Amino acid sequence: MTSMDTDDLPVVLPLTNTSGLSLALHPLPILNISEHLTRMKLQTRSNTPFVLGALLGTQNGREVEIVNSFELAVESDGITVDTGFFVARRDQYKQVFPSIEFIGWYTVAAHPTAKHIALHEQFIAHSSTPLLLILQPSTVYAATELGSLPFKAYEPTVEIRDRKSRSVYVEASFSVETGEAERIAVDWTARGGERGTSLESHLQTQRAAVKMLHDRIQLLVKYLTDVIAGQAQKDHATLRALNALIASLPASENKGFREEFDTEYEDVQLTAFLTTLTKSANILNDLVDKHVVLTASREDRGPAGARRRGLLGRPGMDWDRFH
Repeated sequence: MTSMDTDDLPVVLPLTNTSGLSLALHPLPILNISEHLTRMKLQTRSNTPFVLGALLGTQNGREVEIVNSFELAVESDGITVDTGFFVARRDQYKQVFPSIEFIGWYTVAAHPTAKHIALHEQFIAHSSTPLLLILQPSTVYAATELGSLPFKAYEPTVEIRDRKSRSVYVEASFSVETGEAERIAVDWTARGGERGTSLESHLQTQRAAVKMLHDRIQLLVKYLTDVIAGQAQKDHATLRALNALIASLPASENKGFREEFDTEYEDVQLTAFLTTLTKSANILNDLVDKHVVLTASREDRGPAGARRRGLLGRPGMDWDRFH
């Protein structure tokens, strides 16, 4: 029975069936999934974009920890996972963090459906029991659940129905585990600003400072214009202060300034050229190494290689056999 044959059947077993899995969820994947959803909403201009990613963590028997995640790419049909991209990203994480492995995958939905079963079958080749973590941003929680997260975790299992087996999910409870470093990072992110992340807060502050500087410069220019036109009274203290301010600014047309600027510009360009030259030298070195290996393999099949092996000079040896 395929996943398409179960469209009219629920793919989640009743709550009377318990998973028995000890699942711990760390803050980093929670932040990653939330950011992924927010970014996809802005990119697609849709409140229900398709979000798909992989979960990384550790598993010791029935104890599972989800510590990280990364986004996944899909083919043009919107349901086939780009296996090449998935394997490459997984291996990259494995090189940096050898202890973690592929635990499962995440998406955004109200509840699992037959579509998720079809996606689940694509991950079986990489994990025997890939977990499913669903973000439910539209879920309305009761008053007693205000402190909970809009996430649901599911463990795959097999149900026998009418003498046929099919893949289904059973809900698994989870707890949020945080280390000291994670608590510091989450606290720093939470304090980033009332309107968003720390980067957004920093940019808002910079924008406000630039706008204030621009307004004050316009005010000074207007004052000088009015003084020159005789529409404003001269204030010598203010004029002296403006003259001192202008004198402190770098004279872009000064010969010494131009020479220093050109020197720094040339230093930057020289550094960039040296970087490019180093990369080119590395590429050329690799090419030379490959050429040496190829040439050596050809020489082994030639007269010199035969002499080294003691084949030439023997009675009855015909060199034409080596061509």
